[in-house]
Amino acid sequence: MKKVLRILAKTLGGLIVLLLLVALVFWIKWKVEASSNMKLAGKEAPTLTYNGKVFRDLNKNGTLDVYEDKEADIEARIEDLLSQMTLEEKAGTMFVHMAAMKDGGGPLEIPSLNNPFSLLLESTSYMIFRKKMNHIGSMGANSALDMATWNNNLQKLAERTRLGIPVTVSTDPRHGNTAMPGASVKTRWLSTWPSQLGLGAIGDSATVREFGDIARQEYVAVGIRSATHPMADLATDPRWARTNGTFGEDAYLSARLTEAYILGFQGDTIGPTSVTCQTKHFSGGGPQEDGLDAHFASGKGQVYPGDYFDYHLIPFTEGAFKANTAQIMPYYGVPKGQIKEEVGFAFSKEIITDLLRDSLGFEGVVCTDWGIVSDMPVKKASAWGVEHLSESERMKKIIDAGCDMFGGEYDSELVVALVKEGKIAEERIDVSVRRILRDKFRLGLFDNPYVDLDKISIVGHSEFVEKGRQAQRRSMVLLKNEDHILPLAKDKKIYLSGISTALSERFPQIVENPEDADVIVQKLTTPSSPTSGGDFLERFFPQGRLDFPEEEKQEILELMKTRPTVTVLTMHRPPVIPEIDAASKAVIADFECEDEIILELIFGKFSPTGKLPIEIPSSVEAVENQMEDVPYDSKDPLYPFGHGLTF
Repeated sequence: MKKVLRILAKTLGGLIVLLLLVALVFWIKWKVEASSNMKLAGKEAPTLTYNGKVFRDLNKNGTLDVYEDKEADIEARIEDLLSQMTLEEKAGTMFVHMAAMKDGGGPLEIPSLNNPFSLLLESTSYMIFRKKMNHIGSMGANSALDMATWNNNLQKLAERTRLGIPVTVSTDPRHGNTAMPGASVKTRWLSTWPSQLGLGAIGDSATVREFGDIARQEYVAVGIRSATHPMADLATDPRWARTNGTFGEDAYLSARLTEAYILGFQGDTIGPTSVTCQTKHFSGGGPQEDGLDAHFASGKGQVYPGDYFDYHLIPFTEGAFKANTAQIMPYYGVPKGQIKEEVGFAFSKEIITDLLRDSLGFEGVVCTDWGIVSDMPVKKASAWGVEHLSESERMKKIIDAGCDMFGGEYDSELVVALVKEGKIAEERIDVSVRRILRDKFRLGLFDNPYVDLDKISIVGHSEFVEKGRQAQRRSMVLLKNEDHILPLAKDKKIYLSGISTALSERFPQIVENPEDADVIVQKLTTPSSPTSGGDFLERFFPQGRLDFPEEEKQEILELMKTRPTVTVLTMHRPPVIPEIDAASKAVIADFECEDEIILELIFGKFSPTGKLPIEIPSSVEAVENQMEDVPYDSKDPLYPFGHGLTF
């Protein structure tokens, strides 16, 4: 036995040594690469003073170029800068990807185990100096100070490029209480609001615009100047994983709120205090075949059995375009039966040029969704309909379609090669770069991309936090209130299931055992059954089934038999719960609100006013018989669109 243990110890020790050696080799490799990248950096931009005014000498030539002159016409500045850019610099401007940061806000050059996602990303110096990129997506940050510091560090690196083109920092939604990998970011130091679906439950344009304005102020304070949101998609198939990121299934409600959302972020005109919106996903990503998401091969088809393609355009034509959204992102899917060449939206000239640009008159930036050209560590390229093409051929097709930017891609040299090989005219590249630079100039980034670290106290300001909490309260929908059980009397004891008991100091009515309670309060999240596809990211997307597995459902029902039960449904997607609903005395729809606010509603601290922005189906069969593109069409829904009680 001792001999066996010695062998095991030696084997384990050998593996540890091997892992350490491998880690050392990679650390040295990353260190050498970072050092090599930084050798490409030039000097920081000095300043020039003319007529008592200070300008940034971004190209370090000692004279005031037109593009450096903040008093010059924007179009003249664009043309001057474009004339000085190399083909490689133009190509780099067309790419955007994520970058990680160190604690404290430093650019992360060497991957860290504290940030596992950094192992999947290139270094910041590689993006800025090797690839000449100047659009970077932000990930998590420990604090507003870290995020603001990171922005300033990025801008200092950007100054050291040949022309000093500033970085545009972008982000997915981050004001919610939960997150979905690849779709949203949870950020505790911002004010917290209900999900976009919850804003749909409020249904008030003024509130949505106020949210956009508050989010804009918090973003600008830390250097985020581009929002890869809102979603103007319609949740016409309840199985779709992105349902909670929409305003619901009604096109006219979505149009009205999309317009308000964008106006809150951008203002009536885009300027130095604006955040540009990249509205998505044109021409509407909701009607997914069988409800499966188009990130993955299993859901690459979008279908229109009800012939409602034009209905899904309404939030764009009557919302996003009325608010002059700066940018548009197409989705991944193939709109079956709608175009002659059935390829993904961003590959389709019929969709991007003929429809979006020529027919609808959109003149802004079109950026592809993430990873449609090259495979990513977390998913294969979503190159639907063009899987057979090479990466270079895919890029050409995207450019020919009319897109301007590549999301989640690094390979700018492929664009350079396409031009040098005569497959794409440089003049065509110039068209896209003009559009991209126009947003940077309108945002004032060339004049001052830095943020004042002494003025970030506005982020998470108490007034903003309270506004977010008010919105959470207004989003809650009371679906059922049998025998007027709600609001509960103050002396009623409650047992919590699925809700944090850390609130017992605020709510002394909370007890630890159901037998000591008068009422059970349970919070349920919509079930799911993600497909076991080959993509790592697919396993994190809540899609598939909407009903609870039988064993889990029986456990829930058994608990409910012990006491009268208030059921809270967290609406990532609408669940199928006829038995649970029947056994509940009261049912509440929650749009990712804080637990404290849920209990405030239950004890009558406020009256519910929200209305369902989607219907809740009554059966799996009803879901399966729905048409993916048609709103509120399930048979005999458990709760219809627009339902909501009060007390």
